[in-house]
Amino acid sequence: MLDFILNALVYTLAIYGLIEIIKMIYYIMEYTNLNEDGIYIIIAAKNQEKVIGGILRSILFKIMYGKEEVIKKVILTDLSSRDKTFKEIKEFKKYNEYVKVSTWRECKEIIDMIDDTE
Repeated sequence: MLDFILNALVYTLAIYGLIEIIKMIYYIMEYTNLNEDGIYIIIAAKNQEKVIGGILRSILFKIMYGKEEVIKKVILTDLSSRDKTFKEIKEFKKYNEYVKVSTWRECKEIIDMIDDTE
């Protein structure tokens, strides 16, 4: 019986590890199209529901209408806000191709990965 429990535990941990590897590959493919030359803006916000919209509109206006070709993407992440900051951020993703939304964990992994490659 103990052997069965240990085997079940090992297989469960192996499956969990495989799922984590698949998630990491997905995140890398989804969020790291950073191979083009240019500037990628990462905005991490916490409890900024009232001002985040204006800041994002200003940045996106420059990208879309100001012929700002240097800026390739704006990556938005929420730092566990207690207000509606994350909802505001997600609204911008719906209507703009330059915007990517990620969790802080995903964003941190991308930054660490970029830093490790240099």
